[in-house]
Amino acid sequence: MDPIAKRHGEGVEQETRQGWAARARQSLRHWLELPEEWHRLSPAARRRFVRESFQAYTFLLPALVIIGVFHLFAIFYAVYISLHDWSILKEAYIGLANYSKLLADPEFRQSLLVTLWYVIGTVPVGLALSLGVAVLLFRPLRGVGFYRTLFFLPYITSLVAAAAVWQWMYNPDYGVLNLALARLGLPTQRWLLEPRGVFALALEPLGIALPEWAAGPSLALVSIIVMSIWSGLGFNVIVYLAGLGSIPRELQEAARVDGAGEWQVFRQVTMPLLSPTTFFLVIIATIRAFQAFNQIYVMSPNDPTTRTLTMFIFQTFYGSSRAGYGAAAAMALFVILLLLTIAQMRLGQEKVHYG
Repeated sequence: MDPIAKRHGEGVEQETRQGWAARARQSLRHWLELPEEWHRLSPAARRRFVRESFQAYTFLLPALVIIGVFHLFAIFYAVYISLHDWSILKEAYIGLANYSKLLADPEFRQSLLVTLWYVIGTVPVGLALSLGVAVLLFRPLRGVGFYRTLFFLPYITSLVAAAAVWQWMYNPDYGVLNLALARLGLPTQRWLLEPRGVFALALEPLGIALPEWAAGPSLALVSIIVMSIWSGLGFNVIVYLAGLGSIPRELQEAARVDGAGEWQVFRQVTMPLLSPTTFFLVIIATIRAFQAFNQIYVMSPNDPTTRTLTMFIFQTFYGSSRAGYGAAAAMALFVILLLLTIAQMRLGQEKVHYG
């Protein structure tokens, strides 16, 4: 980067930070001076202020109650449960014993690995496909509204119902996918019943045997990943379409006038201006992938190679009746998501261009 431009950018960033600090100090002074302003108000103005404030907080009350009871209270109560030897009823206080046991649990580590494979399989691939579909649907095509609706339908379809249909499609005996493979003369697959890794399966016809750590995610997990990408594609496409619609066409036309090709326009103009949309979708898709449960529970509830952290927590709570240990696993997932989101916010904002 040009040193002058670099110094200029650093100066703008410093001025921006100083501006934020000045506004913060101004707001603080405003709240500190509020009692003095209150005494200067007339009785009628005071009554109007109290009445309007009461109305505002009354409108906020339902949302505050829901957030407080079902979010904040639930988090603190889960922490409380995780510090006890808690099955059906509360027993002894054991401190951090559940957490130390969790770190040494091979089933928890396996579930974390499966979850990471699931996130890697759904987030980058799903966003790349969504961006490609959004670019195609953003063109002035005949019947584009019908195609946009068609791609959005899977997202609004019941996830449990869709997972049941996909489970039937993956059936190794009478599923549609194996029937299609048989018609094409290709070997059929066990799909949701296959615990072996996809890398090992791909190299098996060549006589190459991979160790277990290099076998990759199981075919059963990849099958669920494909279904999850299909289900969440519509939401990502709609958000990308909104992002594409907010880009000024003058910038793209100016790049074309300067001799840039379509790929250069997309890479140098469209993608940087889409970075806030992509940044938002990366965070949302990552959280959604870590919290995936319904499709896994319906399609493959008992396979260790598809047991994500959410399935591990569910089976610990309801299968083993170990509420304290399950709460510790839930809090571990909460901390992982919190740290990952903070890291994404720190790293992503450096590459985001807001116009």
